[in-house]
Amino acid sequence: MKKKPEEKIDEDWMSTYGDMVTLLLCFFVMMLSVSKPDVAKYEQISAGLSEGLGKKIIQRPIEMLMTELNDDIQSLDLEKKVAIGSDTQGIVLEFGGDMLFNRGSADIKPEALPALKRMAATLQSDRYKNFVFSIEGHTSDEKLSSEKYPSNWELSSARASAVARFLEERGIARVRMRATGMNDVSPKYPNLDPFDTGKSHPQPPRRHSHRTVVYVGLIKGFQTPAAVFVNQMKNRSVGNPAQINAE
Repeated sequence: MKKKPEEKIDEDWMSTYGDMVTLLLCFFVMMLSVSKPDVAKYEQISAGLSEGLGKKIIQRPIEMLMTELNDDIQSLDLEKKVAIGSDTQGIVLEFGGDMLFNRGSADIKPEALPALKRMAATLQSDRYKNFVFSIEGHTSDEKLSSEKYPSNWELSSARASAVARFLEERGIARVRMRATGMNDVSPKYPNLDPFDTGKSHPQPPRRHSHRTVVYVGLIKGFQTPAAVFVNQMKNRSVGNPAQINAE
């Protein structure tokens, strides 16, 4: 009995299929690299999927911090003065215009200290030791000038620095923080006169633009001074080893 010849299977298609899958993978990696994911929302979605699939839910640090800060705000009855949310940098805490500072001042109000102490105690917990803080001081376009603060640049910077100093005094290392004065360049609402034309238009009160914003999380692009120094030394040693000795 003659043995039937084995049929030759054409597997050329597998090479094409493999190339297509590889290209798709590269495409999605590229899309992910240029995207700006909302950290807190990502973790909420991840937890929801885990629950739906019957997996044990492990609450991540950023989600835990959001819950704790929300509890702080509610227990202190500050819902109308402190807003909490999330963006691509992590958690966003926004302190309303007249909660922390008086008009033209960068001294934290005594009545605001209990709330700040409560939140600082939450933020300096060991479970959040890998988080960094970016603090922004904002003003409206109202031209304020004094001997101490010649313009809103100095005032907004001093307010951001005041919050950073307060957090440092409560145990948060200074290398984990940066403070920035934003003047009126990023108003909560449009400025009365954004182009200095001398005209005004209706809008919410200017005091809403006076605010302090604290970003908490693994903030993209944030480097501690120690990390900056190390990177500088690495770059110098790679480029010209003799440069270090010369300096």
